[in-house]
Amino acid sequence: MLENTTFWVAVAFVIFFAIVLRAGAHRFAGKALDERGQRIKAELEEAARLRGEAEALLKEYEAKRQAAEAEAAAIVTSAREEAERVAKEAHERVAEFVARRTAAAEAKIAQAETQAAAEVRAAAADAAVKAAEQILRDTVKGKLAEDIFAKGLGEVKGKLN
Repeated sequence: MLENTTFWVAVAFVIFFAIVLRAGAHRFAGKALDERGQRIKAELEEAARLRGEAEALLKEYEAKRQAAEAEAAAIVTSAREEAERVAKEAHERVAEFVARRTAAAEAKIAQAETQAAAEVRAAAADAAVKAAEQILRDTVKGKLAEDIFAKGLGEVKGKLN
């Protein structure tokens, strides 16, 4: 048995463990493992806290995104309504403008017709006066002719004005 190397390895192993236990290495190892466990536990708690914060931020940004989408939809709806209102107003203004222009053109046409009729009447009156004057000159002579002409001319002028 004393010559067996396995025996001596076992004895050396037991002596080594006795020295290690006597020196308190197991306390250092336990303490190191406990510290490492505490660090891991703290890291896990920190990770859980960060995850909670990340989830809260995600919810907050989701809510903000939904609010922004709702606001954008409201803006688009408002812009469409405003565009429709502006288009309607523009259409009404154009229709009103066309109606005013049409009325103005009709008034100008009526005025031109009235003026043309007045000019035709004046030209017809002038022609009638000249014709009457010519006829009276040819048929009536002397003082009587001048009196008739002056009287007729005065009547025509009175009717034209």
